Amino acid sequence: MEKQAAIAALAALAQETRLDVFRLLVRAGNDGLAAGAIAEELELPAATLSFHLKELKNAGVVHYRREGRSLIYAPDFPTMSALVGFLTENCCEGASRARRRSR
Repeated sequence: MEKQAAIAALAALAQETRLDVFRLLVRAGNDGLAAGAIAEELELPAATLSFHLKELKNAGVVHYRREGRSLIYAPDFPTMSALVGFLTENCCEGASRARRRSR
């Protein structure tokens, strides 16, 4: 994952409502949820939810598909896995150096 994509994903999730939406979608899994079901579950007005879903979609952390007249939103698990990988790719490299220095 590129740094700019990681920043966009983190920025999108760094807002209370969007984080709530994303966590709800994670619980729903790959099947996702209709926008109306998300709004009902989180007690959000449609316009507010639409704004937050757009931000999450633009950041690449959710995607949607059309089923009839409904838009079904789901988390983009490959993007989230890439984000976690980006955040942890250099994990613990400094720990062995710090242990060597403290001896």
